[in-house]
Amino acid sequence: MCYGRCARCIGHSLWGLAVLCIVANILLYFPNGETKYASENHLSRYVWFFSGIIGGGILMFLPAFVFTGLEQEDCCGCCGNRSCGKRCAMLSSVLAALIGIAGSGYCVIVAALGLSEGPMCPNYLGQWKYTFANTEGQYLLDSSTWSQCTEPKHIVVWHVTLFSILLALGAIEFILCLIQVINGVLGGICGYCSHHQVRALVNITAKRTASKQCHYLPLFHCNLYILLV
Repeated sequence: MCYGRCARCIGHSLWGLAVLCIVANILLYFPNGETKYASENHLSRYVWFFSGIIGGGILMFLPAFVFTGLEQEDCCGCCGNRSCGKRCAMLSSVLAALIGIAGSGYCVIVAALGLSEGPMCPNYLGQWKYTFANTEGQYLLDSSTWSQCTEPKHIVVWHVTLFSILLALGAIEFILCLIQVINGVLGGICGYCSHHQVRALVNITAKRTASKQCHYLPLFHCNLYILLV
């Protein structure tokens, strides 16, 4: 198994997921493409926690950058030992993965709270309230109650869809960073790419065997000559 190649794949995935989180979070500020609700502070409080922009977005750029660059990183060869340097780089990637776990975990928690509380919308008195705050998230299973929020138009669908996307993306990021923690530890202990080590061992064994065969070859020719004479 090549732990460095696995880390690079995780890094490339995190780049895309981070961008999607940022886009989903930004869209939450503009229900139906309108800006007035954001300017009037008539959006869910959890929109302003920037869970997708910071947690699932900006904080994920660091681990993504580290993971994708692991194949070129060797920690300056670790005092001239290339294998040791690669292992050092793999272990250092664990710290970046922990930052990713913190960011994605923040994104998941805020998205879950946003889904549980529901969107802000005006009641029959025209007061902006969290209509579904006391339902403990049960409104998610009963779409017939969504009609209680008439402004912004389709706000419940908008709110639920985007926060669900953030929840899913954050969960995927969390899993990938957790995998990299395990991958980084194994890569640091077992080596950057284990099949390269096996191949090197096979090559060394083959060379030693070949040298031994060449060593006994002149003796065989000498014995054959004596028998013929």
